Amino acid sequence: MKSPALALALVLLASPAVAQEAQPEGVALTVYSTAAPGAVPPELYRPALGGEGYAPSGGAIPGYAVVKQEREMPLEKGRATVRFTDVASLIDPTTVVFESLSDPDGTSVVEQNYQFDLVGTAKLLQRYIDREVTVERAVGDKLETVTGRLLSTAGGLVLQSKDGAVQVINAYDAVRFPELPGGLITRPTLVWDVAAAKTGPQRVRVSYQTGGLTWWADYNLTFAEGKDANSGTLDVGAWVSIINQSGASYPDAGLKLIAGDVQRAAPPPAQYLMRDKRVAMAAEMAAPGFEEKAFFEYHLYSLGRKTTLPDNSTKQIELFPPVSGVPVEKVLVYYGLGAGFRGVFADPVTDRNYGAGEFNKKVDVYLRFENSKDVGLGMPLPAGRVRVNKLDPADQSLEFIGEDTIDHTPKDEKVLIKLGSAFDVVGERKQVDFKLDTDRNFAEETIEVTLRNHKDEPVKVIVKENLFRWLTWEITQSSAKYTKVDARTIEFPVQVAKDGEAKVRYTVRYSW
Repeated sequence: MKSPALALALVLLASPAVAQEAQPEGVALTVYSTAAPGAVPPELYRPALGGEGYAPSGGAIPGYAVVKQEREMPLEKGRATVRFTDVASLIDPTTVVFESLSDPDGTSVVEQNYQFDLVGTAKLLQRYIDREVTVERAVGDKLETVTGRLLSTAGGLVLQSKDGAVQVINAYDAVRFPELPGGLITRPTLVWDVAAAKTGPQRVRVSYQTGGLTWWADYNLTFAEGKDANSGTLDVGAWVSIINQSGASYPDAGLKLIAGDVQRAAPPPAQYLMRDKRVAMAAEMAAPGFEEKAFFEYHLYSLGRKTTLPDNSTKQIELFPPVSGVPVEKVLVYYGLGAGFRGVFADPVTDRNYGAGEFNKKVDVYLRFENSKDVGLGMPLPAGRVRVNKLDPADQSLEFIGEDTIDHTPKDEKVLIKLGSAFDVVGERKQVDFKLDTDRNFAEETIEVTLRNHKDEPVKVIVKENLFRWLTWEITQSSAKYTKVDARTIEFPVQVAKDGEAKVRYTVRYSW
């Protein structure tokens, strides 16, 4: 069957009790994200390969927004019906707040409805069962018109003509309906039964929550080598990406972003929405970029200019101006214990072979810097993905060297980014001795870690050891100084010469 193009002849009868709608004069959005840093897949915000097969998936977008609209509305004294048709299709109707700003004491909402039975091919055909429709289809070079009572839409259109003959039409070009059946609308619509104390134009504000919107931060870092293998600098740029698949567009909107973990046990009360609007009005006086400030226990980023968020779109806006020359430390970490033996066990692990023969050879590479004002940062960093590049001096091109995610990071906190594993630095971990005394309830284990550096410069490696066998332990012997990180972890800073090797050996005594 061809996909029918439906020609609709719509007859809309205006009721004197229905107030005429004005176009929205002011739109403001506050967007919240529930996505884990870096967890939004590209499939949610870009079309399929070749541009085909793309379908908006607003319901899967990990976030939401509070939408605020203001407009002038003519109201008659007494009861009237007020309609808002340009609302998001993913609106949460339980969060809607209608307010009169001109006469809040004399204007009240008696009843509120959300109508979402949208017109569509299947719904129109179903509504016209047992009613007359006109079907157009091409027969050769001519266009044939068939009019009759629609009996069924299963397996084609089944029409009965006035003489009683029944015809099944499988292929058709268009179906004409005499009118739009009652109850169907072309756009999601909010409808209020409003009681007004006086006649005249009033400025009203509508606030509601909608799904299908989210945001996240993307950080682009450029790394430059320092004077030694464990230092360097970073150039830091930050962008905000915003997805809108809410089913509505927001032209020339005031935009704010909330960074933090906001609990959604209940919809926000009207007082919260009104306070939010006052913040947006103040933000209009700010600079064109984002202005950040503390907001309750979160952080609020207000864009100092209007922006447009079309439906089914992804927009990127600079979060803060680029920062150059941020000092950074390159950290090499060797965590030799196999991944399966890094947890906590309910009982003492007395099997000498448990975890002894399995070890990790990779030495991980991290970049660590401080989010402080002294280095040009010192601002709350929203959670997001961090991509790091390095300049290749041979052709002055930036080459990708790794990426990681960060959680919401306050000012003056350290940022640690994992880039991957070192190619020329490897590690080896082995058990060299084990003693068990079940009578006196203790075990002693001696571990030796070997680091080999194949680079033409010395490196510093942090050897991380997890003391997994039991909670109570004591280091009885060690060939190097160590730091106790937590109840189960110690770290050894080890310097390894160029093309050299270094060893760390320690003995730990567990007792229970």
